[in-house]
Amino acid sequence: MNYNKKLFKAISNTQNGDTSSETIFEYIQNGNVLSSNYSGGKILVGHLIGIVNEQGLINMRYHHINSEGELMTGICFSNPEILPNGKVRLHEKWRWTSGDCSEGESILEEI
Repeated sequence: MNYNKKLFKAISNTQNGDTSSETIFEYIQNGNVLSSNYSGGKILVGHLIGIVNEQGLINMRYHHINSEGELMTGICFSNPEILPNGKVRLHEKWRWTSGDCSEGESILEEI
């Protein structure tokens, strides 16, 4: 699985998350190394780095500054699903490593 130059947006997120349908992720992949800049909605600026395995699973770390001026950090594991139209849907399980350290789930879809 190669995520290079793919754009994603959140279609669902648990209440304790910062991403929304206004948050756009721009993925860049070189080999198995993934990075992304993201922003929109409650997120002023963000960045993630990750490692993609042979099945397309992503093990990532992220950080961003939200609209409340908080620096937020976390860990996320994304599991890809290929949709009938060929686009990718990512099922994510994440945990804040800042703030309340709570966990959540989100779904991103390729746009």
